[in-house]
Amino acid sequence: MADFIINDTVDITDVVCPTTFVKAKVALEALEDGQILSVRMNDGEPVQNVPRSIKDEGHKILKLIDNEDGTYNLIVQKVGD
Repeated sequence: MADFIINDTVDITDVVCPTTFVKAKVALEALEDGQILSVRMNDGEPVQNVPRSIKDEGHKILKLIDNEDGTYNLIVQKVGD
């Protein structure tokens, strides 16, 4: 993951949809434009829905990393309005 510097992380493995996206969105809102957030989430609905919802909000998906333990890390760059 040396391709970018992670400015903040949020772990949403303990919540269910749609709260997963809400927690990720709140964490993104706390960042400055251009900063990068790592979102740790479970396989299944979160992996299907959170990246799409974040992209729909206009942010840039940089990478989705399979941790091979049933979780993923979604690397997102905040894009301003």
